[in-house]
Amino acid sequence: MNLNQDIQLLNNKIDLYRRKLEAAKLRDDQKSVLQFKKELSTLNRKVASIKGMRGAQNAGKAEELKALGFSRALTKAEQADMGKFKKTVRGLVVVHPLTALGKEMGISDVTGYAPAKF
Repeated sequence: MNLNQDIQLLNNKIDLYRRKLEAAKLRDDQKSVLQFKKELSTLNRKVASIKGMRGAQNAGKAEELKALGFSRALTKAEQADMGKFKKTVRGLVVVHPLTALGKEMGISDVTGYAPAKF
C-alpha cells in the first residue's frame, strides 16, 4: 500500500476508537477507557511517523528536481496539450503547486523541470 492509503486506514481506526472511547466513558467502563486511550495514542504515533516518512520522500524528490539543469513555469498552451509537450521534451517532470510536492517546493505556478533547456 502507499503511504496515503495507510494514513487513511489509520485515521478510520482512530475515528472508530474515538467513538468507542466516548461510549465507554458514558458507561463508566474505566478498563475500556484506558484500553481505547492506549490504542488511540499508538495509532496517532503511527500516523505521525507515516506523515514524517511522506515528508522525507517529498523532500528527496524536491532535491532531485532542483538538481535538474533547467526549470520554468509552463504556459497555458503547454499545459493544455501536456501529452504532446512531454513527448517533445525528454525527461520533463511537471509539478503542480497544489500537490504535496508543489507545496513542499513552494512553487506558485505549474512548473516544468528538465535536464536541458526547453
